[in-house]
Amino acid sequence: MSEVPEGVRLSAQARGAPRPTATMTLTRDGPEGVEVLLGLRAKTMRAFPNYWAFPGGGVSSVDHAAVAALPQLAGPQAASIACIMREMSEELGLAAHGQGAVTVDADARTAIVADKRRWLPLALEGSFPVERQRIRTLSHRITPPFGPVQFDNAFLHLHLGSWTTVPDVDLEPQTEFTEVMWAQPTEVLRRWKAHEIKVAPPVVTLLMEIERTLVRTDRDMENAAEDIAQRLPGRRSILFAHGVEVVPIKTATLPPADHTNAYLVGDPEGQFLVVDPAVRMREDMEALATAVGRHRGELKAILFTHSHSDHLADMSLLREAFDVPVWGSEHTSLSVKCDRILTDGEVLALGQQSWTVLITPGHHPGHVCLFSEAGLVAGDMLAGIGTILIPPHSGDMKVYIEQLERLKALKPHLVFPSHGPVVAVPERLIDHYLNHRRARHARVLNAVQAGTTELTNIAAEAYADTPDAHPGLAVDQTLSHLLAHEADGAVRQSNGTWSAVE
Repeated sequence: MSEVPEGVRLSAQARGAPRPTATMTLTRDGPEGVEVLLGLRAKTMRAFPNYWAFPGGGVSSVDHAAVAALPQLAGPQAASIACIMREMSEELGLAAHGQGAVTVDADARTAIVADKRRWLPLALEGSFPVERQRIRTLSHRITPPFGPVQFDNAFLHLHLGSWTTVPDVDLEPQTEFTEVMWAQPTEVLRRWKAHEIKVAPPVVTLLMEIERTLVRTDRDMENAAEDIAQRLPGRRSILFAHGVEVVPIKTATLPPADHTNAYLVGDPEGQFLVVDPAVRMREDMEALATAVGRHRGELKAILFTHSHSDHLADMSLLREAFDVPVWGSEHTSLSVKCDRILTDGEVLALGQQSWTVLITPGHHPGHVCLFSEAGLVAGDMLAGIGTILIPPHSGDMKVYIEQLERLKALKPHLVFPSHGPVVAVPERLIDHYLNHRRARHARVLNAVQAGTTELTNIAAEAYADTPDAHPGLAVDQTLSHLLAHEADGAVRQSNGTWSAVE
C-alpha cells in the first residue's frame, strides 16, 4: 500500500452499515474451574482462518423468519439469538435445553448443514428445543474499519452447568471447525501470550473480561455473566497478539483500505513502541493516546516503518500527546527528524520482549519491519486487504521480491500489516504475493519480447488476465516491472519505447 500514483483517480468506496453477526460463549463448570468452549477455524475459512474462536455467524433472513414464526424467541436480540441457535445446531450439534444443552438429532443436523433454511421447519416440527430463557448478551462490538465491510457482533452466553452433564461435541458433518477444546480462560490466555495458539482478538479481550469478573464473583460463572451482561463492556483494545495492539488511523490510502494501522509493540507492562502513528486529526491522536494510557509500561519511542505520507504524522499534533524520541531508517530520516537510526539486524529490548529490526527495501527505500516470536510487523511489505504497490521510481520490484523471500524464510507466527487485519496464515499470503509478482514480471517481459514497445500497450498485454485492474495502476506497476527488467539487462528503453535485449 502506498500513496495513489500521480494522475490516477480512484473512486471512493462507501462503507455500508455494519452487518449483524452473533457468537456464543459456552461455559461449563469443569473439574478444576470454569471452562469455555473454543473451536479451531479451518485454514480455508475467509475470516479468522486457523484461529481459535467462538461458534457463530451472520444473522440471516432465516433468523428473522424464525423470530416471526416462533413466539418463544420474542424479546431483546431475538434475531441474534435465533442466529446463534441455528449456528450451534450446525457447528456443534447442540441446542439449549433446561439448565444445559442436548444433542441435536443427527439427521436434522445434516439437513441444516446442507441448507440453513431447513432449521426453521425442523424447529417448527419440534426436532430440537428452541429455548432462549438462559441466553444472555455479554457485549456488542463493531469490528474495526480494516476494510469496506464491518460487522456488529452480539456476544451471547450460555452456561451449561457441570461438565459431567454437557454432551460431547461431534464435528461431523460441519467443516468450519477442525477441532474444539474446553479450557479455563486463564489457560487459553496463557497459551495465547506464549504464542502457542492464535485467538481471535475480540475473543481475547472478552476472555480477559470474564476472568477479571470471575475473580470478583468468587469464580461463579452465572454471577459473572450476569455482572458482565449488566455492564455490556465494549471493545477497549484490539490485541492482535501479546505485545501487539492496533489502533486504526484514518488515512488517504488505496481502496478498499482507508486506514493505516498504528501499532503498540512491546511489553504492555514494560517498554513499548508506537509504530506508524499516522495521525492527521485530533480524534485519532486522542484515540492513540488513550490506548497508550491503558498500558502500564513506558512508551520508549515512536518508530516509522517508512516515509510514505500515509505512515507519517502531523508531528506538531503528535508531539502534543507524546514527548518521546523518533526512530527510523536512514532514508526515513530524510523526511522526518529521527533521534535514532535503525540498522538491519539490531535487536530492540522492550521489557520482557525482544524485536529484531529488518531493513526491507523494495516497496520503499529504508523500509523497516520488526520481527519476534509474536510475528512480523510488516509495514507495507504485505497487506491484510487490497494490494501492495511498488512505486516505479522510489521502489524496486526485483528487491521487493527478494525481500519477500527473506520474510517467508522467517516463518512468522502472524503478520501485522499496515493496512487490513492481521494475517493468520503468513506463508499462504507471501506465496500468493510471490507467485503473483513473478507471473506479472514474466508477462511484462514476454510482451516486450513479442515486440510490444509502448508502455500502455505492454500494460494491456501484461494485465490481459485481469480485466478489472485499474488502467492507471496497471501502467504504473508495469513500469516498475520494466525498470527491474532494465536493471537486469533484459530490456532497454529509448525515446519512451521499450525493446528486448538480444
